[in-house]
Amino acid sequence: CALLKDRRITVRIIAEELSISKDTVWAIITEDLQMRKVCAKMVPKILTEDQKGRRLSICEDVVERINNDPSLLSRVVTGDESWIFEYDPESKRQNLQRKSPSSPRPQKARMSKSKVKVMLITFFDIKGIIHFEFLECGTTVNQHVYKAILQRLREKIRRKRRDLWENGSWILHHDNAPAHAALSIREFLAENSIAVLEHPPYSPDLAPCDFFLFPQKIKSVLKGTHHGDVKTIEKATTEELKNIPQEAFAQCMQSWKKRMEKCIRFQGSYFEGL
Repeated sequence: CALLKDRRITVRIIAEELSISKDTVWAIITEDLQMRKVCAKMVPKILTEDQKGRRLSICEDVVERINNDPSLLSRVVTGDESWIFEYDPESKRQNLQRKSPSSPRPQKARMSKSKVKVMLITFFDIKGIIHFEFLECGTTVNQHVYKAILQRLREKIRRKRRDLWENGSWILHHDNAPAHAALSIREFLAENSIAVLEHPPYSPDLAPCDFFLFPQKIKSVLKGTHHGDVKTIEKATTEELKNIPQEAFAQCMQSWKKRMEKCIRFQGSYFEGL
């Protein structure tokens, strides 16, 4: 009963309240109740039932469309923006080192992300990167900036994806950021007959840029390295974008479908892994 009221209560406090030994309390918790301490899982947002329902219904709709039209994912152009830092510390997992029983534990000073950073905007499809650019320092992605970016994206699609351009079959996918959802952007998309694949709110786990491109193919590779200045950041990022093999993008699209299917199985709740 005490554990149900307070999941953080200590063995010592329970033992004192019940006047039994700590060993007995520990045995009951770990052996009889089979409970163990875990860290809280970090999620983008504590979802309401309505938000879970929205995630569920959008995923069901998209998966149904893919099953009815297997070529749909090959026509989707997805994109987003993210900050790339001059220095981004390695994660604890990346910093793992081997040591012998007699050697001291390695030490490393605590570091934080640099203040020097650049905003990367990129779009890709199942074949690879179609368009990317870096914003000038001090520029923010508002509806006017994003509209200009979409105009440049259309030109890149015309040049790089002639088949999608000529039959007008490409589908834009982006998240629900204010700049993406602005009225002027919706009007621009309608005027140019650009179809949009709906994205669930509060769902970076269902956005290819957020679960694949930025964390796996760019930021994880650049972590732990000082790049000096903005130009060097842009050069290093450009090299990493060009180094991504085409098959990785195809795998990403298949993983995207699997993620939506898992979201359906979890009834719209966040999930771990695949």
